[in-house]
Amino acid sequence: MTSGTAALQERRYRILVTGYAISSYGTFLNVVALSLYVYAVTDRALAVGVFMAVRLAAGFVAGLAAAAVLARWSPKGVMFWANVAQAAALLLLVLAPDGFRTGTLFAVSAVVGASGTLFMVTLRSSIPDMVGEGRHTWANSLMVSGRSMAMVAGFASSGVVVSLLGYTAAFLVDMATFLVCALTVLLLPMPMSPARGDEESDDDGDDEKGSQGGGQEGEGADGPGRRRVPAALVALGAVPVLGLMVALRGIDALGSSSHNAALPVYSTELDADNPAVFVSVFWCVWALGNVLVQQVLQRYTKRTGRSVGALGFGLGTIAMSGTFILAFAGLPWAATVLVALLAGAADGLTEVSYTSHLQTLPSPLRTHAFGLSATVENLGFGVGMIVVAAALDVFTPLSVVGVAHGAAIVLALVYVARVLRGRGAQEAGEAQEAHEAQEAQEAVPASEAREGKQGKQVEQGEQGKGESGAGPARGGHRDGAEVSGG
Repeated sequence: MTSGTAALQERRYRILVTGYAISSYGTFLNVVALSLYVYAVTDRALAVGVFMAVRLAAGFVAGLAAAAVLARWSPKGVMFWANVAQAAALLLLVLAPDGFRTGTLFAVSAVVGASGTLFMVTLRSSIPDMVGEGRHTWANSLMVSGRSMAMVAGFASSGVVVSLLGYTAAFLVDMATFLVCALTVLLLPMPMSPARGDEESDDDGDDEKGSQGGGQEGEGADGPGRRRVPAALVALGAVPVLGLMVALRGIDALGSSSHNAALPVYSTELDADNPAVFVSVFWCVWALGNVLVQQVLQRYTKRTGRSVGALGFGLGTIAMSGTFILAFAGLPWAATVLVALLAGAADGLTEVSYTSHLQTLPSPLRTHAFGLSATVENLGFGVGMIVVAAALDVFTPLSVVGVAHGAAIVLALVYVARVLRGRGAQEAGEAQEAHEAQEAQEAVPASEAREGKQGKQVEQGEQGKGESGAGPARGGHRDGAEVSGG
Protein backbone atom coordinates (compact mmCIF):
# COMPACT_ATOMS: atom_id res chain seq x y z
CA MET A 1 0.00 0.00 0.00
CA THR A 2 1.40 3.38 -0.99
CA SER A 3 1.62 6.24 1.47
CA GLY A 4 -0.92 8.20 -0.60
CA THR A 5 -3.46 5.39 -0.41
CA ALA A 6 -2.89 4.97 3.32
CA ALA A 7 -3.34 8.71 3.88
CA LEU A 8 -6.59 8.68 1.88
CA GLN A 9 -7.88 5.70 3.88
CA GLU A 10 -7.01 7.43 7.14
CA ARG A 11 -8.70 10.68 6.09
CA ARG A 12 -11.91 8.93 5.09
CA TYR A 13 -11.91 6.89 8.27
CA ARG A 14 -11.51 10.07 10.33
CA ILE A 15 -14.53 11.53 8.54
CA LEU A 16 -16.51 8.38 9.33
CA VAL A 17 -15.49 8.51 13.00
CA THR A 18 -16.59 12.15 13.11
CA GLY A 19 -19.98 11.13 11.80
CA TYR A 20 -20.11 8.22 14.24
CA ALA A 21 -19.29 10.55 17.14
CA ILE A 22 -22.08 12.92 16.08
CA SER A 23 -24.57 10.05 15.85
CA SER A 24 -23.32 8.76 19.23
CA TYR A 25 -24.19 12.15 20.68
CA GLY A 26 -27.66 11.67 19.25
CA THR A 27 -27.80 8.16 20.69
CA PHE A 28 -26.99 9.25 24.25
CA LEU A 29 -29.26 12.28 23.98
CA ASN A 30 -31.83 9.81 22.70
CA VAL A 31 -31.47 7.55 25.74
CA VAL A 32 -32.39 10.35 28.13
CA ALA A 33 -34.98 12.14 25.98
CA LEU A 34 -36.86 8.99 24.98
CA SER A 35 -36.91 7.61 28.52
CA LEU A 36 -38.32 10.88 29.86
CA TYR A 37 -40.81 11.03 27.01
CA VAL A 38 -42.02 7.48 27.66
CA TYR A 39 -42.74 8.39 31.27
CA ALA A 40 -44.41 11.66 30.24
CA VAL A 41 -46.69 9.87 27.76
CA THR A 42 -47.57 6.78 29.83
CA ASP A 43 -47.12 8.15 33.37
CA ARG A 44 -45.85 4.72 34.42
CA ALA A 45 -42.33 3.77 35.52
CA LEU A 46 -42.96 0.21 34.32
CA ALA A 47 -43.33 1.52 30.77
CA VAL A 48 -39.80 2.96 30.95
CA GLY A 49 -38.44 -0.45 31.93
CA VAL A 50 -40.38 -2.18 29.14
CA PHE A 51 -39.13 0.43 26.68
CA MET A 52 -35.51 -0.36 27.59
CA ALA A 53 -36.23 -4.09 27.51
CA VAL A 54 -37.61 -3.83 23.96
CA ARG A 55 -34.55 -1.89 22.89
CA LEU A 56 -32.14 -4.45 24.35
CA ALA A 57 -34.15 -7.37 22.98
CA ALA A 58 -34.04 -5.87 19.50
CA GLY A 59 -30.28 -5.45 19.84
CA PHE A 60 -30.02 -9.07 20.99
CA VAL A 61 -31.84 -10.33 17.89
CA ALA A 62 -29.87 -8.01 15.61
CA GLY A 63 -26.63 -9.41 16.95
CA LEU A 64 -27.73 -12.92 16.01
CA ALA A 65 -28.81 -11.79 12.54
CA ALA A 66 -25.81 -9.54 11.80
CA ALA A 67 -23.77 -12.18 9.98
CA ALA A 68 -26.71 -13.14 7.75
CA VAL A 69 -27.40 -9.48 6.94
CA LEU A 70 -23.77 -8.78 6.06
CA ALA A 71 -23.71 -11.89 3.87
CA ARG A 72 -26.29 -10.21 1.60
CA TRP A 73 -25.46 -6.52 1.99
CA SER A 74 -22.21 -4.63 1.86
CA PRO A 75 -20.92 -3.06 5.09
CA LYS A 76 -21.42 0.38 3.58
CA GLY A 77 -25.05 -0.36 2.77
CA VAL A 78 -25.75 -1.76 6.24
CA MET A 79 -24.19 1.22 8.02
CA PHE A 80 -25.97 3.71 5.77
CA TRP A 81 -29.44 2.20 6.13
CA ALA A 82 -28.99 1.61 9.86
CA ASN A 83 -28.60 5.37 10.33
CA VAL A 84 -31.42 6.20 7.92
CA ALA A 85 -33.74 3.77 9.75
CA GLN A 86 -33.08 5.46 13.09
CA ALA A 87 -33.67 8.90 11.59
CA ALA A 88 -36.91 7.72 9.95
CA ALA A 89 -38.13 6.19 13.23
CA LEU A 90 -37.60 9.48 15.06
CA LEU A 91 -39.36 11.41 12.32
CA LEU A 92 -42.27 8.98 12.59
CA LEU A 93 -42.40 9.64 16.33
CA VAL A 94 -42.54 13.39 15.78
CA LEU A 95 -45.36 13.07 13.24
CA ALA A 96 -47.37 10.43 15.13
CA PRO A 97 -50.86 11.52 16.32
CA ASP A 98 -51.50 11.57 20.05
CA GLY A 99 -53.44 8.31 20.08
CA PHE A 100 -50.63 6.38 18.40
CA ARG A 101 -47.64 7.72 20.28
CA THR A 102 -47.37 4.90 22.82
CA GLY A 103 -47.25 2.22 20.14
CA THR A 104 -44.90 4.34 18.05
CA LEU A 105 -42.54 4.71 21.01
CA PHE A 106 -42.05 0.97 21.31
CA ALA A 107 -41.61 0.64 17.56
CA VAL A 108 -38.94 3.33 17.73
CA SER A 109 -37.30 1.48 20.60
CA ALA A 110 -37.06 -1.71 18.51
CA VAL A 111 -35.75 0.10 15.43
CA VAL A 112 -33.14 2.06 17.38
CA GLY A 113 -31.98 -1.03 19.27
CA ALA A 114 -31.67 -3.23 16.19
CA SER A 115 -30.18 -0.57 13.91
CA GLY A 116 -27.65 0.59 16.51
CA THR A 117 -26.41 -2.96 17.05
CA LEU A 118 -26.16 -3.67 13.30
CA PHE A 119 -24.20 -0.46 12.78
CA MET A 120 -21.72 -1.24 15.55
CA VAL A 121 -21.18 -4.86 14.48
CA THR A 122 -20.60 -3.74 10.90
CA LEU A 123 -18.27 -0.90 11.85
CA ARG A 124 -16.12 -3.00 14.16
CA SER A 125 -15.85 -5.94 11.78
CA SER A 126 -15.08 -3.66 8.79
CA ILE A 127 -12.31 -1.58 10.37
CA PRO A 128 -9.49 -3.90 9.15
CA ASP A 129 -10.73 -3.43 5.56
CA MET A 130 -10.99 0.35 6.01
CA VAL A 131 -7.57 1.11 7.48
CA GLY A 132 -5.39 -1.84 6.49
CA GLU A 133 -3.05 -4.04 8.47
CA GLY A 134 -1.26 -2.69 11.53
CA ARG A 135 -3.68 0.19 12.07
CA HIS A 136 -6.38 -1.60 14.08
CA THR A 137 -5.41 -0.20 17.48
CA TRP A 138 -5.19 3.36 16.16
CA ALA A 139 -8.57 3.04 14.44
CA ASN A 140 -10.26 1.51 17.48
CA SER A 141 -8.78 4.14 19.79
CA LEU A 142 -10.06 6.93 17.57
CA MET A 143 -13.52 5.36 17.50
CA VAL A 144 -13.69 4.89 21.27
CA SER A 145 -12.42 8.44 21.90
CA GLY A 146 -15.14 9.92 19.70
CA ARG A 147 -17.84 7.88 21.40
CA SER A 148 -16.63 8.75 24.90
CA MET A 149 -16.71 12.48 24.24
CA ALA A 150 -20.10 12.13 22.56
CA MET A 151 -21.46 10.24 25.55
CA VAL A 152 -20.52 13.02 27.97
CA ALA A 153 -21.89 15.70 25.64
CA GLY A 154 -25.12 13.76 25.11
CA PHE A 155 -25.77 13.10 28.77
CA ALA A 156 -24.70 16.60 29.83
CA SER A 157 -26.85 18.43 27.29
CA SER A 158 -29.92 16.19 27.36
CA GLY A 159 -31.53 17.97 30.29
CA VAL A 160 -30.88 21.39 28.79
CA VAL A 161 -32.15 20.41 25.33
CA VAL A 162 -35.33 18.81 26.66
CA SER A 163 -36.01 21.58 29.19
CA LEU A 164 -35.39 24.54 26.87
CA LEU A 165 -36.37 23.17 23.46
CA GLY A 166 -38.83 20.39 24.26
CA TYR A 167 -39.11 16.78 23.18
CA THR A 168 -39.88 17.48 19.53
CA ALA A 169 -36.71 19.55 19.12
CA ALA A 170 -34.68 16.86 20.90
CA PHE A 171 -35.98 14.18 18.53
CA LEU A 172 -35.25 16.35 15.49
CA VAL A 173 -31.70 16.93 16.74
CA ASP A 174 -31.31 13.16 17.17
CA MET A 175 -32.63 12.61 13.65
CA ALA A 176 -30.16 15.13 12.21
CA THR A 177 -27.19 13.41 13.89
CA PHE A 178 -28.07 10.06 12.29
CA LEU A 179 -28.44 11.67 8.87
CA VAL A 180 -25.01 13.29 9.24
CA CYS A 181 -23.50 9.89 10.04
CA ALA A 182 -25.25 8.37 7.02
CA LEU A 183 -23.67 11.04 4.79
CA THR A 184 -20.18 10.26 6.11
CA VAL A 185 -20.78 6.58 5.36
CA LEU A 186 -21.51 7.48 1.73
CA LEU A 187 -17.99 8.91 1.42
CA LEU A 188 -16.42 5.50 2.07
CA PRO A 189 -14.79 3.96 -1.05
CA MET A 190 -16.97 0.85 -0.79
CA PRO A 191 -19.94 -0.40 -2.84
CA MET A 192 -23.42 0.08 -1.41
CA SER A 193 -24.40 -3.51 -2.23
CA PRO A 194 -22.35 -6.59 -3.12
CA ALA A 195 -21.90 -7.38 -6.79
CA ARG A 196 -23.93 -10.30 -8.05
CA GLY A 197 -20.81 -12.21 -9.00
CA ASP A 198 -19.32 -11.76 -5.55
CA GLU A 199 -22.54 -12.88 -3.94
CA GLU A 200 -22.68 -16.05 -6.04
CA SER A 201 -19.01 -16.67 -5.35
CA ASP A 202 -19.61 -16.37 -1.63
CA ASP A 203 -22.47 -18.82 -1.86
CA ASP A 204 -20.31 -21.28 -3.78
CA GLY A 205 -17.53 -20.83 -1.25
CA ASP A 206 -19.95 -21.50 1.59
CA ASP A 207 -21.21 -24.64 -0.13
CA GLU A 208 -17.66 -25.83 -0.66
CA LYS A 209 -16.77 -25.15 2.95
CA GLY A 210 -19.88 -26.99 4.01
CA SER A 211 -18.94 -30.05 1.98
CA GLN A 212 -15.34 -30.02 3.15
CA GLY A 213 -15.92 -29.05 6.75
CA GLY A 214 -19.20 -30.81 7.37
CA GLY A 215 -17.59 -32.89 10.06
CA GLN A 216 -16.80 -29.77 12.06
CA GLU A 217 -19.91 -27.72 11.51
CA GLY A 218 -22.37 -30.52 11.03
CA GLU A 219 -24.62 -28.37 8.86
CA GLY A 220 -22.98 -28.61 5.44
CA ALA A 221 -26.03 -29.97 3.62
CA ASP A 222 -28.76 -28.20 5.50
CA GLY A 223 -28.65 -24.83 3.75
CA PRO A 224 -27.28 -21.43 4.68
CA GLY A 225 -29.91 -20.71 7.31
CA ARG A 226 -28.74 -23.63 9.42
CA ARG A 227 -25.08 -22.66 9.24
CA ARG A 228 -25.36 -19.41 11.17
CA VAL A 229 -25.10 -20.78 14.69
CA PRO A 230 -22.35 -23.31 13.87
CA ALA A 231 -20.39 -20.56 12.12
CA ALA A 232 -20.58 -18.49 15.30
CA LEU A 233 -19.32 -21.46 17.28
CA VAL A 234 -16.49 -21.92 14.78
CA ALA A 235 -15.60 -18.26 15.35
CA LEU A 236 -15.37 -18.92 19.08
CA GLY A 237 -12.90 -21.73 18.47
CA ALA A 238 -10.87 -19.93 15.83
CA VAL A 239 -8.80 -17.88 18.31
CA PRO A 240 -7.43 -19.18 21.62
CA VAL A 241 -9.67 -18.40 24.65
CA LEU A 242 -12.04 -16.40 22.42
CA GLY A 243 -15.08 -18.12 23.92
CA LEU A 244 -13.94 -17.20 27.41
CA MET A 245 -13.24 -13.67 26.21
CA VAL A 246 -16.78 -13.22 24.87
CA ALA A 247 -18.22 -14.69 28.09
CA LEU A 248 -16.15 -12.22 30.10
CA ARG A 249 -17.49 -9.42 27.93
CA GLY A 250 -21.02 -10.51 28.81
CA ILE A 251 -20.28 -10.56 32.55
CA ASP A 252 -18.61 -7.17 32.15
CA ALA A 253 -21.85 -5.89 30.58
CA LEU A 254 -23.73 -7.16 33.63
CA GLY A 255 -21.27 -5.23 35.80
CA SER A 256 -21.83 -2.14 33.67
CA SER A 257 -25.57 -2.39 34.26
CA SER A 258 -24.92 -2.43 38.00
CA HIS A 259 -22.98 0.84 38.15
CA ASN A 260 -25.29 2.52 35.63
CA ALA A 261 -28.32 1.67 37.76
CA ALA A 262 -26.58 2.34 41.08
CA LEU A 263 -25.07 5.74 40.23
CA PRO A 264 -28.34 7.73 40.52
CA VAL A 265 -29.17 5.96 43.79
CA TYR A 266 -25.73 6.54 45.25
CA SER A 267 -25.65 10.14 44.03
CA THR A 268 -29.00 10.81 45.72
CA GLU A 269 -27.68 9.37 48.98
CA LEU A 270 -24.70 11.72 48.80
CA ASP A 271 -26.71 14.87 48.00
CA ALA A 272 -30.48 14.58 47.86
CA ASP A 273 -30.86 18.23 46.81
CA ASN A 274 -28.46 17.98 43.85
CA PRO A 275 -28.24 14.30 42.86
CA ALA A 276 -27.07 15.08 39.33
CA VAL A 277 -23.77 16.61 40.51
CA PHE A 278 -22.00 13.38 41.38
CA VAL A 279 -23.27 11.57 38.28
CA SER A 280 -22.21 14.38 35.95
CA VAL A 281 -18.76 14.79 37.50
CA PHE A 282 -18.16 11.05 37.54
CA TRP A 283 -18.99 10.55 33.86
CA CYS A 284 -17.05 13.61 32.75
CA VAL A 285 -13.91 12.44 34.55
CA TRP A 286 -14.51 8.89 33.33
CA ALA A 287 -14.62 10.14 29.74
CA LEU A 288 -11.43 12.14 30.29
CA GLY A 289 -9.63 9.00 31.45
CA ASN A 290 -10.98 7.11 28.45
CA VAL A 291 -9.75 9.72 25.99
CA LEU A 292 -6.34 10.00 27.66
CA VAL A 293 -5.69 6.27 27.51
CA GLN A 294 -6.54 6.28 23.79
CA GLN A 295 -3.76 8.81 23.21
CA VAL A 296 -1.35 6.60 25.14
CA LEU A 297 -2.41 3.52 23.17
CA GLN A 298 -2.02 5.28 19.83
CA ARG A 299 1.50 6.44 20.70
CA TYR A 300 2.45 3.04 22.09
CA THR A 301 1.28 1.28 18.94
CA LYS A 302 3.00 3.78 16.66
CA ARG A 303 6.29 3.51 18.55
CA THR A 304 6.39 -0.28 19.06
CA GLY A 305 4.20 -1.59 16.26
CA ARG A 306 2.43 -3.79 18.80
CA SER A 307 -1.09 -3.82 20.25
CA VAL A 308 -2.11 -4.46 23.85
CA GLY A 309 -3.60 -7.81 22.86
CA ALA A 310 -5.70 -10.35 24.72
CA LEU A 311 -3.79 -10.00 27.99
CA GLY A 312 -4.52 -6.27 28.08
CA PHE A 313 -8.24 -7.03 27.87
CA GLY A 314 -8.13 -9.29 30.93
CA LEU A 315 -5.99 -6.96 33.03
CA GLY A 316 -8.03 -3.96 31.95
CA THR A 317 -11.26 -5.70 32.99
CA ILE A 318 -9.83 -6.40 36.44
CA ALA A 319 -8.73 -2.78 36.85
CA MET A 320 -12.00 -1.40 35.52
CA SER A 321 -14.20 -3.57 37.77
CA GLY A 322 -12.04 -2.81 40.80
CA THR A 323 -12.21 0.94 40.28
CA PHE A 324 -15.97 0.90 39.74
CA ILE A 325 -16.37 -0.89 43.06
CA LEU A 326 -14.18 1.72 44.75
CA ALA A 327 -16.33 4.49 43.24
CA PHE A 328 -19.17 3.45 45.60
CA ALA A 329 -16.99 3.02 48.68
CA GLY A 330 -17.63 6.50 50.09
CA LEU A 331 -14.11 7.80 49.45
CA PRO A 332 -13.27 11.53 49.63
CA TRP A 333 -14.00 13.60 46.55
CA ALA A 334 -10.36 13.77 45.42
CA ALA A 335 -9.96 10.01 45.66
CA THR A 336 -13.27 9.42 43.87
CA VAL A 337 -12.21 11.68 41.01
CA LEU A 338 -8.99 9.69 40.65
CA VAL A 339 -10.96 6.44 40.75
CA ALA A 340 -13.29 7.71 38.00
CA LEU A 341 -10.27 8.70 35.89
CA LEU A 342 -8.74 5.21 36.29
CA ALA A 343 -12.09 3.56 35.59
CA GLY A 344 -12.39 5.45 32.30
CA ALA A 345 -8.80 4.57 31.34
CA ALA A 346 -9.32 0.88 32.11
CA ASP A 347 -12.63 0.87 30.25
CA GLY A 348 -10.96 2.37 27.19
CA LEU A 349 -8.16 -0.18 27.37
CA THR A 350 -10.56 -3.12 27.47
CA GLU A 351 -12.65 -1.77 24.60
CA VAL A 352 -9.68 -1.31 22.27
CA SER A 353 -7.92 -4.56 23.18
CA TYR A 354 -11.11 -6.58 22.87
CA THR A 355 -12.11 -5.09 19.52
CA SER A 356 -8.57 -5.36 18.12
CA HIS A 357 -8.30 -9.01 19.15
CA LEU A 358 -11.56 -9.97 17.43
CA GLN A 359 -10.43 -8.10 14.33
CA THR A 360 -7.57 -10.58 13.90
CA LEU A 361 -10.14 -13.16 12.73
CA PRO A 362 -10.69 -13.76 9.00
CA SER A 363 -13.51 -11.66 7.57
CA PRO A 364 -16.40 -14.20 7.63
CA LEU A 365 -15.63 -15.42 11.16
CA ARG A 366 -15.00 -11.85 12.30
CA THR A 367 -18.57 -10.88 11.45
CA HIS A 368 -19.97 -13.88 13.33
CA ALA A 369 -17.76 -13.12 16.35
CA PHE A 370 -18.82 -9.48 16.57
CA GLY A 371 -22.48 -10.40 16.08
CA LEU A 372 -22.30 -13.02 18.81
CA SER A 373 -20.45 -10.58 21.05
CA ALA A 374 -23.16 -7.94 20.59
CA THR A 375 -25.80 -10.52 21.46
CA VAL A 376 -23.98 -11.58 24.62
CA GLU A 377 -23.38 -7.96 25.67
CA ASN A 378 -27.04 -7.03 25.19
CA LEU A 379 -28.09 -10.12 27.11
CA GLY A 380 -25.72 -9.36 29.98
CA PHE A 381 -26.75 -5.72 30.20
CA GLY A 382 -30.46 -6.49 29.89
CA VAL A 383 -30.47 -9.23 32.52
CA GLY A 384 -28.27 -7.05 34.70
CA MET A 385 -30.65 -4.11 34.59
CA ILE A 386 -33.54 -6.31 35.77
CA VAL A 387 -31.59 -8.07 38.52
CA VAL A 388 -29.78 -4.95 39.70
CA ALA A 389 -32.96 -2.85 39.82
CA ALA A 390 -34.54 -5.43 42.10
CA ALA A 391 -31.41 -5.80 44.23
CA LEU A 392 -31.06 -2.04 44.81
CA ASP A 393 -34.39 -2.05 46.63
CA VAL A 394 -32.89 -4.37 49.24
CA PHE A 395 -29.10 -3.91 49.27
CA THR A 396 -26.74 -0.94 49.22
CA PRO A 397 -25.22 0.29 45.94
CA LEU A 398 -21.75 -0.79 47.12
CA SER A 399 -22.84 -4.38 47.77
CA VAL A 400 -24.75 -4.67 44.48
CA VAL A 401 -21.91 -3.21 42.38
CA GLY A 402 -19.39 -5.25 44.38
CA VAL A 403 -21.11 -8.54 43.59
CA ALA A 404 -21.65 -7.75 39.89
CA HIS A 405 -18.16 -6.43 39.22
CA GLY A 406 -16.68 -9.00 41.60
CA ALA A 407 -18.01 -11.74 39.33
CA ALA A 408 -16.28 -10.02 36.41
CA ILE A 409 -13.01 -9.89 38.36
CA VAL A 410 -13.17 -13.62 39.17
CA LEU A 411 -13.80 -14.59 35.54
CA ALA A 412 -11.13 -12.13 34.38
CA LEU A 413 -8.58 -13.80 36.68
CA VAL A 414 -9.44 -17.17 35.13
CA TYR A 415 -9.12 -15.64 31.69
CA VAL A 416 -5.72 -14.05 32.44
CA ALA A 417 -4.46 -17.36 33.83
CA ARG A 418 -5.55 -19.13 30.63
CA VAL A 419 -3.86 -16.51 28.44
CA LEU A 420 -0.61 -16.69 30.42
CA ARG A 421 -0.67 -20.49 30.38
CA GLY A 422 -1.21 -20.44 26.63
CA ARG A 423 1.68 -18.05 26.17
CA GLY A 424 3.90 -20.18 28.38
CA ALA A 425 3.06 -23.31 26.41
CA GLN A 426 3.71 -21.50 23.13
CA GLU A 427 7.07 -20.17 24.32
CA ALA A 428 8.03 -23.62 25.64
CA GLY A 429 7.12 -25.18 22.30
CA GLU A 430 9.17 -22.62 20.40
CA ALA A 431 12.12 -23.15 22.73
CA GLN A 432 11.86 -26.92 22.29
CA GLU A 433 11.80 -26.59 18.51
CA ALA A 434 14.84 -24.32 18.58
CA HIS A 435 16.68 -26.76 20.89
CA GLU A 436 15.91 -29.73 18.64
CA ALA A 437 17.07 -27.81 15.57
CA GLN A 438 20.32 -26.91 17.31
CA GLU A 439 20.91 -30.52 18.36
CA ALA A 440 20.28 -31.73 14.81
CA GLN A 441 22.77 -29.23 13.49
CA GLU A 442 25.41 -30.22 16.04
CA ALA A 443 24.86 -33.91 15.23
CA VAL A 444 26.29 -33.44 11.73
CA PRO A 445 30.02 -34.47 11.89
CA ALA A 446 32.49 -31.76 11.24
CA SER A 447 34.29 -34.02 8.77
CA GLU A 448 31.11 -34.27 6.70
CA ALA A 449 31.07 -30.53 6.32
CA ARG A 450 34.73 -30.57 5.28
CA GLU A 451 34.14 -33.36 2.82
CA GLY A 452 31.35 -31.43 1.21
CA LYS A 453 33.67 -28.48 0.76
CA GLN A 454 36.45 -30.68 -0.63
CA GLY A 455 34.03 -32.32 -3.05
CA LYS A 456 33.17 -28.92 -4.40
CA GLN A 457 36.89 -28.21 -4.88
CA VAL A 458 37.33 -31.51 -6.74
CA GLU A 459 34.45 -30.69 -9.04
CA GLN A 460 35.96 -27.33 -9.84
CA GLY A 461 39.38 -28.97 -10.47
CA GLU A 462 37.98 -31.57 -12.82
CA GLN A 463 36.25 -28.92 -14.81
CA GLY A 464 39.52 -26.98 -15.22
CA LYS A 465 42.13 -29.78 -15.58
CA GLY A 466 40.36 -32.96 -16.52
CA GLU A 467 40.63 -36.26 -14.65
CA SER A 468 44.48 -36.33 -14.66
CA GLY A 469 44.54 -33.35 -12.39
CA ALA A 470 41.73 -34.55 -10.15
CA GLY A 471 42.02 -35.00 -6.45
CA PRO A 472 42.11 -32.67 -3.54
CA ALA A 473 45.22 -31.89 -1.60
CA ARG A 474 43.71 -33.31 1.59
CA GLY A 475 41.96 -36.47 2.68
CA GLY A 476 38.47 -37.42 1.75
CA HIS A 477 39.13 -37.42 -1.99
CA ARG A 478 37.02 -40.55 -2.55
CA ASP A 479 33.90 -38.93 -1.28
CA GLY A 480 34.75 -35.83 -3.21
CA ALA A 481 35.39 -37.79 -6.42
CA GLU A 482 32.17 -39.71 -6.00
CA VAL A 483 30.24 -36.51 -5.54
CA SER A 484 31.83 -34.93 -8.60
CA GLY A 485 31.50 -38.05 -10.68
CA GLY A 486 27.85 -38.48 -9.73
